[in-house]
Amino acid sequence: MGLADLGRIDEVIHGRMRLGIMVYLADVETADFTELKTVLEATQGNLSVHLKKLEEAGYVAIDKSFVNNKPLTRVSITEPGRNAFKSYLFALGNLIGGKD
Repeated sequence: MGLADLGRIDEVIHGRMRLGIMVYLADVETADFTELKTVLEATQGNLSVHLKKLEEAGYVAIDKSFVNNKPLTRVSITEPGRNAFKSYLFALGNLIGGKD
């Protein structure tokens, strides 16, 4: 394997902020926007941009609603997102010398 896996690194996931989002959601499944913003120490605008990119790829689902007249945005990892994340980790592991 090795360098052949370089082409399998998903560039949608391979940014610091998007990788952080995927790592967090892979663990908790669903998080609200404020929770992600706090955990990732992100600005609202920066987080929004990266979530949109992940949503466009089908890796996360974003649900916007209102609770007590306040907006609530919840983000969930999708099954394709979970599969892409697993593939990303596998390819990265092979790049750094991990075995199957």
